[in-house]
Amino acid sequence: MQTVATASRADQTRALSLSTIAFTACFAVWTIFSIIGVAIKAELGLNDTQFGLLIATPILTGSVSRLFLGVWTEKYGGRLVFSSQMILTALATWALTLADTYVMYLVAALGIGLAGGSFIIGVAYVSRWYDAGHQGTALGIFGAGNVGAAVTKFVAPFVMVGFGWHGVAYVWAAGLATIGVLFFLLAKDDPEFVERRKTGTKAPSLAQQFAPLKNLQVWRFSLYYFFVFGAFVALALWMPHYLIDVYGIDVRFAGMAAASFSLSASLFRAYGGILSDKFGARSVMYWTFGFSMLFLFMLSYPPTDYIIQGKDGPIAFSTQMGLWPFIVTLFALGFFMSLGKAAVFKHIPVYYPNHVGAVGGLVGMVGGLGGFILPIAFGALLDLTGIYTSCFALLFVLVAIALTWMHLSVRAMERAAHGEILDRLPQLPEMQTIHHPERTAMPRVLEEWSPEDPQFWDSKGRAVARRNLWISIPALLLAFSVWMVWSMVIARLPAIGFNFAPEQLFWLAALPALSGATLRIFYGFMVPIFGGRLWTTVSTASLLLPAIGIGYAVQNPQTPYFIFLVLALLCGLGGANFASSMANIGYFFPKSEKGNALALNAGLGNLGVSVMQFVVPLVITISVFGAMGGAPQDLSDGGQLWMQNAGFIWVPFILAATIAAWWGMNDIADAKASFAQQSVIFGRTHNWLMCVLYIGTFGSFIGYSAGFPLLSRIVFPDVNALQYVFLGPLVGALSRAGTGWVSDKFGGGRVTFWVFVGMIASVLAVILSLQAGSFAGFFAGFMALFFFTGVGNASTFQMIPVIMSREVPRLMPLLTGTDRARQIAMESGGIVAFTSAIGAYGGFFIPKAYGSSIAMTGSPIGALWLFLIFYVLCLGITWAIYTRPGGLLHDNERGRATTAAHPAQ
Repeated sequence: MQTVATASRADQTRALSLSTIAFTACFAVWTIFSIIGVAIKAELGLNDTQFGLLIATPILTGSVSRLFLGVWTEKYGGRLVFSSQMILTALATWALTLADTYVMYLVAALGIGLAGGSFIIGVAYVSRWYDAGHQGTALGIFGAGNVGAAVTKFVAPFVMVGFGWHGVAYVWAAGLATIGVLFFLLAKDDPEFVERRKTGTKAPSLAQQFAPLKNLQVWRFSLYYFFVFGAFVALALWMPHYLIDVYGIDVRFAGMAAASFSLSASLFRAYGGILSDKFGARSVMYWTFGFSMLFLFMLSYPPTDYIIQGKDGPIAFSTQMGLWPFIVTLFALGFFMSLGKAAVFKHIPVYYPNHVGAVGGLVGMVGGLGGFILPIAFGALLDLTGIYTSCFALLFVLVAIALTWMHLSVRAMERAAHGEILDRLPQLPEMQTIHHPERTAMPRVLEEWSPEDPQFWDSKGRAVARRNLWISIPALLLAFSVWMVWSMVIARLPAIGFNFAPEQLFWLAALPALSGATLRIFYGFMVPIFGGRLWTTVSTASLLLPAIGIGYAVQNPQTPYFIFLVLALLCGLGGANFASSMANIGYFFPKSEKGNALALNAGLGNLGVSVMQFVVPLVITISVFGAMGGAPQDLSDGGQLWMQNAGFIWVPFILAATIAAWWGMNDIADAKASFAQQSVIFGRTHNWLMCVLYIGTFGSFIGYSAGFPLLSRIVFPDVNALQYVFLGPLVGALSRAGTGWVSDKFGGGRVTFWVFVGMIASVLAVILSLQAGSFAGFFAGFMALFFFTGVGNASTFQMIPVIMSREVPRLMPLLTGTDRARQIAMESGGIVAFTSAIGAYGGFFIPKAYGSSIAMTGSPIGALWLFLIFYVLCLGITWAIYTRPGGLLHDNERGRATTAAHPAQ
């Protein structure tokens, strides 16, 4: 980090001025599609989703390029990298005028996206000229170059009216190339780069620059920037189209109206830097998120007509935000987003002074990806819901998540510093006079827990641990049931009047797995934050949302598809519960019993899939809840179904499990897990290899469980397969629970190898049966697949502790004794948790692959061939890395495998 003493005021001003001008020009080019995209959309006849992809494509390149441009700036200096980047972007902008198809426009847009990478170049360059006390102001002024988006919106519409959109591209390309050349001629190398060149000091290596990226704090900053910058870019691109469609104004007025948002979200960034230097970046972030939630709530409320039954008759009124209130609210939103952009980048040079390029590159990349992902999401939401304000509703949810994470992080920091004092405070100030800490301490918190102490375990520990386990198991079983219940519901939706296409139905089958797998990554960290008892209670109670929602949604064939999408995503809450449940139970048991306890917890939890597929076909045929459960749905053959029971049947059991968790479970006071310590696994090659293998085993199990009922219904419509499909998950769960000893005896690597051999043969059997039209062969092939996935689920996790017991001594030779054992256990546990999350994505990709294959070819066979190829890849990895002579596990698996505790999932 440079100080004022090493750079004159004139040099600082020169660097800041040239960088800001260059960034403004780059940003004007980066957002060029916000104006010319409207003309291209009409020229090519694009729908909203295609238009969203077009305007978002430059944002993708600009985001991804930030990571390596930041690193190159650290290595080669900002002067050279900035100039080169501008000239290359100018050439891509000129090449845009040569495109004549939608695909060519997308390719050219990728090149234009390099303009977005200019931000991280400027941050790394400018921050070298200023000390910590002035970096916030300097970076805020530089960041005000976002005003380039407003320049495009103000000027480009008039150029386009006069000379067409090609004229805009020519003018913008020429201007950027000119500024690129002038920057190279007039700018100076930053003081640190000059000093490094004089002394011959080598630039930091990639490993050194990327080292801070393992910190959770960096990813938290990235989420903040995903909103304050990514949402700004997305709205800057989306608003002209939004204003034209919603308010019916022409492109020039729409451009100027949208420019008011870009202007406020850019110019005030400099003021945000000043406020961050004066009051602190955290305070500014609270202001940003708080006011943004307010304004986004106002913007997300769609035009609505109300009829209230008053005492004198109906009272009718409507709500709708007019054009000028909309523009004013959008301007205010942009103001606070501009403050937040400055505040986020105030953190980086202070916390990571020697890694501004790499850390800033990652934060900038994630933020920029927001500008790529969000316009596509805006278009998709508009196509799905037909509600224009859905884009603001999405941003409202995003900022709520960011604010919650920031506040929890701040509270965690405060508790770490003053935890004992905070615990002695009353819950409310009014309770101060009657507060007695020793009487009001949280109940059921185990202050001392020593399961490795035989005397403690025999006298007290075992009974408490087993009680928590036997409460956890039914809660997890219900979670798996709710997670996969959608697979049964969607198979019957066409029969009760829902006219969804097969592709739409497979999306509904796939989404619970997608959300469940994603949420697993976060759920694994919840127990140390909230405590196992509270989190098990809350996570189990959350299952009521999809259960009750399904019960009501299926009763009306007019229920929008969007509602079913939301319910499908909510079903993923059940899949996510696994990560926190396993993390919680793992704390209670000693090493000698941990494997068996986790096997029971996850193995019996897996049975929830089979239980659900057995129970639901029965309960939907009878009126379980009478009139209180709703009327039946009529079938075309004259029969009736109570499809609402597929959701309602779980409600009483979820309530019972929730109450049992709250009253019967315990928290362990010292059950803590540091993300920073566990993040070492992301640098372990075997973590990623095991993720691939676990996708092949558990990903196949959960994916086949989700897609098997609907696939059976589609390919064999004359067979009532729903009465048999529960057998597949049952076979998979029981084979998992009953074959762990095989891996212990022969070695997890060997068993995994033969599992993939069996899965390849089973898929071939399914393919041949489909071609022959044989349901018996189809069903037998899938039963074999379920069996092998269960065996593989156990064997892959048996491999992990064995692998790390060999890798940790090699990678960390200085560790010995207890420290080495603790490191092996920590890394093994971290890899188990992470692979369980990644493996669960198979539940999304397998049903989705079925749907895509049927849509493109009319048959699921194409998807099955794809699965077979993937299993061949897994087989190759298992042999080449682990089981061949000389492989990592070959010596261990000669004769009897090394005994290792292996969690069940």
